[in-house]
Amino acid sequence: MKFVDEATIKVQAGNGGRGMVSFRREKFMPFGGPDGGDGGDGGHVYLVAKAGLNTLADFRHMRTFKAVNGESGGSADCSGRGGADTEVFVPVGTVVYDVDTEETLGDLAADGDRILVAKGGEGGMGNQRFKSSTNRTPRKATPGNPGEKRELRIELKLLADVGLLGLPNAGKSTLISVVSSAKPKIADYPFTTLHPNLGVVYVGEHQSFVMADIPGVIEGAAEGAGLGIRFLKHLQRTRLLLHLVDIAPPDPAADPVVDARAIARELKKFSPELAARERWLVLNKMDLLPPAEAEKRCKEIVRRLRWKGPVYRISGITRQGTQQMCFDIMRRLEEIRLSGIELPDAQ
Repeated sequence: MKFVDEATIKVQAGNGGRGMVSFRREKFMPFGGPDGGDGGDGGHVYLVAKAGLNTLADFRHMRTFKAVNGESGGSADCSGRGGADTEVFVPVGTVVYDVDTEETLGDLAADGDRILVAKGGEGGMGNQRFKSSTNRTPRKATPGNPGEKRELRIELKLLADVGLLGLPNAGKSTLISVVSSAKPKIADYPFTTLHPNLGVVYVGEHQSFVMADIPGVIEGAAEGAGLGIRFLKHLQRTRLLLHLVDIAPPDPAADPVVDARAIARELKKFSPELAARERWLVLNKMDLLPPAEAEKRCKEIVRRLRWKGPVYRISGITRQGTQQMCFDIMRRLEEIRLSGIELPDAQ
């Protein structure tokens, strides 16, 4: 199934039912009076997060969702039946926006979360509501109120603990494939990853974290180069970023330091909050150079970047250094959880 992470839908709540004008007319009952019932309320429309869904692809075809109208009131003071609510199931991690106002209506971050996006109209009043000492035979009833209509933009932001960041062909897909059960497309040309991939990394009994691999970001992405920055939003919920750098790029003229700085600039253009998130430097493809030369190049990259955070030297293809890195990631994630610090959602 094609990965879709944005969609626009229309929702319409049910209209309220009309009130009834009716009078009680029975044999041997001279004092009948008005007995018209109220109309039923229209149904609401809810968006509900459901585990197991991982794309918004279904909304390419089904774009309008309506709740049921309330029924009209009846005689003998009988109220009309209320309209059934409509539940629209979306993936966990979906954020909902009102297209007209740009208001954020809700963030469905956990399985079972639900938000009311369109409220049903109230049912109209029957004529029995209008009887009084001075008006014993009211012939008035009110129509039901219309239900709310809205156009919504729904946006999926994947739920992951760790996000992979780097140029195309930096080795992100290879890394997630060797440390988890994810099976992304891997090839020796750029942009093989066309949509985000998630993988669960197990480091011990009852110890695991979720890693996200997104398509590579290149310089100028903010202006639309490459695949642009549309997939960076999938890193907004992560607690830790791994910035992968290829120490032996296929182009001899390429400079890993210049490329790494370009990625950092694009990240800051997208979101200063995301750019300020904790980020580790992962120097990848150590197997492509002799050990001494690889170590020398790593030291040069760290020195020129003036990197102050953690640095890891790995080879995704041979798994060199990946196990220790995953252990350290798990330890750091547990420290963050125990600290109780809530990360702001990058805009």
